[in-house]
Amino acid sequence: MARDAAKEPVPPRHPHEAGQGTSNNRRLNWLRAGVLGANDGIVATSGLVIGVAAAGAGTGALLTAGLAGLAAGALSMAAGEYVSVSTQRDTESALLAFEEYELANFPKEELDELTQFYVDKGLDQELARTVATKLTAHDALAAHAEVELKIDNTELTNPWHAAGASFLAFVAGSVLPLAAILLIPGAARIPVTVAAAAVALALTGFISARLGGSKPRVPILRNVIGGLLAMAITYAIGTLVGTQIA
Repeated sequence: MARDAAKEPVPPRHPHEAGQGTSNNRRLNWLRAGVLGANDGIVATSGLVIGVAAAGAGTGALLTAGLAGLAAGALSMAAGEYVSVSTQRDTESALLAFEEYELANFPKEELDELTQFYVDKGLDQELARTVATKLTAHDALAAHAEVELKIDNTELTNPWHAAGASFLAFVAGSVLPLAAILLIPGAARIPVTVAAAAVALALTGFISARLGGSKPRVPILRNVIGGLLAMAITYAIGTLVGTQIA
């Protein structure tokens, strides 16, 4: 009997418990968005102030350009994230509303569908039916949302949280290169800013790798090389413009 019991399939977790995986994925995506926002702030602001510095601008012009770029970039990131996540939330809400309609009008068909999902997951027909029946009786919408839609109906994506995270992350990423270009005097300001940005990019690459569970070497190199390339291009443009104006 003990051997048979050990072989008996284990019923799926309650949808709210299983939904914790969905919730964790949402938090992970939120953190990744923050890392990307910081990375964009580093690259965009570094490129901007290095390009302006290469054109021969003084500290006042660098401050003005840096703050303008920071504000524009942070607001642009926040607005884009808000629109993107709002669209995702609208889609999730529409899917849940349609699922509610089907549950209200086709309860038997929906129960059969939920049963088949668990059969496809490896349960035998009788156990799958029992599980589907119990979960439907407890919270039919949550059961279908978790298994069929891969949505936690109690925790939809929040566009304001995403927008705020992107805004703050961009500002945080912009602070280091902007401070470096303003605080370091003379000819050293551009090399120091490049070095500071490279260190910050390496850090965001490391964090993104850890969040994704991958080895950090490739993400760090990708971040640093891409950022250095962007800074080199803006430096060349700034130098060319400064020469032409002079």
